[in-house]
Amino acid sequence: MDLLVVGGSGLLGREITRQARLAGARVGATFHHRGGGVAGVAWEPLDIRNRAEVTALIRRCRPATVVNTAFQQSDWVTTADGAAHVAAAAAAIGARLVHVSSDAVFSGQRESYGEAVPPDPTTAYGAAKAAAETAVRGIDPGAVVARTSLIIGGGDSQHEKFVSALASGTTSGVLFTDDIRCPVHVSDLASALLELARSRYAGPHHVAGADPISRHELGTLIARRDGLDDSRLPGGLRAELGPAGPLDVRLDCTVTQSRLATRLRGAREFLTRTPLESAPDQYLSELRYR
Repeated sequence: MDLLVVGGSGLLGREITRQARLAGARVGATFHHRGGGVAGVAWEPLDIRNRAEVTALIRRCRPATVVNTAFQQSDWVTTADGAAHVAAAAAAIGARLVHVSSDAVFSGQRESYGEAVPPDPTTAYGAAKAAAETAVRGIDPGAVVARTSLIIGGGDSQHEKFVSALASGTTSGVLFTDDIRCPVHVSDLASALLELARSRYAGPHHVAGADPISRHELGTLIARRDGLDDSRLPGGLRAELGPAGPLDVRLDCTVTQSRLATRLRGAREFLTRTPLESAPDQYLSELRYR
């Protein structure tokens, strides 16, 4: 097996498996509840919280590379302990590891965050992600820790579904105008992670979109792309309405982008292009994984 994607049934995991298969890789992927439906992939059930189960699966599959996309915001064991289980099992067989982390590890107190800035989380989820990073880097110093932001693509992301529900009136809520992130297209992110997997780089890498943008502006762009009424998207201040957490987290991806052929586009670009124009280069030309 060339590649094992842990958490392969999620939005990002499915895109990684699809791109890797397109490139000719032998791919396995794990799921907790149901498989991701990508053809030609060896789907494996896995409870990442169970260290023995993780170890047994990776020993049996013996992948050359492991990409861990698994997390659960409300569960420390899945997010933090699970990452340690994957790192230990991958290191035991000498597999290359790419661990996907989050901008949630930062407080938002800085103007922007480069890869060298240490985590300073202010939420339970951010703390779990920071703990996962510490475990991964301690177990395998050669691993890549790829921090990303809001993932958008194909209408399947949590944010896109929320925008659709707000615009159609099937749910209530607001989109925060003071909550700034750097959204990334799922296809760009998957391509970048596969590049990093094939590289010799190690340590933290920031893999997010080029545009710092509020959740409300992001929602407006999504609504316009999908032909929805953006006037039905109410705005509000997270500082007033909650939940508590960092307001403005801008990942500086300059160093990582200089190492990649994949261009990390901003939301103002990828949400205003036609489907063909928004597709990354790997869909338009033949690519080989190895």
